[in-house]
Amino acid sequence: MIDLAKKYEDYGVEALIYTDIGRDGMLDGINVEATLRLAQAIKTPLIASGGLHNLDDVKRVQSTLEPEGVIGVIAGRALYEGKLDFKQAHAAVTPPPREA
Repeated sequence: MIDLAKKYEDYGVEALIYTDIGRDGMLDGINVEATLRLAQAIKTPLIASGGLHNLDDVKRVQSTLEPEGVIGVIAGRALYEGKLDFKQAHAAVTPPPREA
């Protein structure tokens, strides 16, 4: 996985999506450990995918993975099944506007 990511990194891609296919659609939570290993091994920004369950997962990605180069997370089934409210998730990870 890391070798393949580095190969695409050499091609100049802007970002990579890492999907843990064993968790995709299962609502078991993002595979933080594997995503972290990949993010630390490459310089290209990474988008996490597979298993997102709820707002706690979004916050965990932001606090644990964002500092390591993960720039986003894909939410599918969690949204469809009402486990995650998009507006609430967006508000939780978006800093308040700066005052002029």
